[in-house]
Amino acid sequence: MQHAKISMALSAVSLRDLALVQAVAREGSFARASARMHISPSGLSHQIQKVEQALGATLFERGSRHTLLTALGRRLLAYVDAVLDAAEGLERAAQDGEAAFGGELRLGVPATLGPYLLPHLIEPFPQRFPGARLALSEGKLRGLLRRLREGELDAVIAPRTVTANRGLGSCEMFFEPYELLLNASHPLAERDCIALGELNPDDATFMAEGHDADVQDALGAQDVDGVEEKIQDVSLESLATLVVLRGGYALVPSLAHARLASIPRLALARIDGTPPGREIRLYWRQASPWQADLEAFGALIRHLAASIPALRVDGDTAADAAQA
Repeated sequence: MQHAKISMALSAVSLRDLALVQAVAREGSFARASARMHISPSGLSHQIQKVEQALGATLFERGSRHTLLTALGRRLLAYVDAVLDAAEGLERAAQDGEAAFGGELRLGVPATLGPYLLPHLIEPFPQRFPGARLALSEGKLRGLLRRLREGELDAVIAPRTVTANRGLGSCEMFFEPYELLLNASHPLAERDCIALGELNPDDATFMAEGHDADVQDALGAQDVDGVEEKIQDVSLESLATLVVLRGGYALVPSLAHARLASIPRLALARIDGTPPGREIRLYWRQASPWQADLEAFGALIRHLAASIPALRVDGDTAADAAQA
């Protein structure tokens, strides 16, 4: 809606001038309205005349005892009230914007992480950021990062990726080790702890998100023919279904342990030695006006991660978590 046709005279009328018109209409008296609005009677009269001249309409009948709205004045007063109500709404909305993230954090989380991390976040978020709403989106990492760059999301929690650097800032949240998810018929399925060297890389099904060359190298899968065909860009539940149907095993994030352990015909085992895993980071646009809020949000995530035994918070991030 364009407002280019508003006259210069009306453009010179302020919200204060309209509030004076409203006060005279409500008080029915220039004297009482001037006292209420803390303006001299002559100043009030001058400002009312200014509005009338700008509108080209007489708003009030000026009598000795009462000041009454004209018939046209009564119709125009409805517009005056609407303008002042809209101005108050605008001011309230701007004040609401003083809440963290402008009142709403639009957060993206990959489907392989969100269902397992977000339950830890739902309750602490409003306590740490009162007045701010957490709007969640799940999806694949590439799509979430695209939406972040295009302004549809404010931040994304995701595994570290070198493709995310263009125009984005990030900080480390935590390290999530992997566990082994095996078909119950696998020869090692009864073991609680398995070394990666004991596994046949031909039997592996890889989760696309977060499984890099180092993970494949640890399994000796770099020399396996058709390794790309073993990489599946699916949810963890779908990955588990593939292990049930195809046999073999997969490396899965430790946060999903409870959910995956409940699926029949599967077994979970720890990885002997130092397990591989994925570094989880918080990404945001470098031009975001909510930099301080995002850093505080990152500190909250690190604080929560430090209290979850399966996760590891390292170095300076541990100090930040302790201060959250």
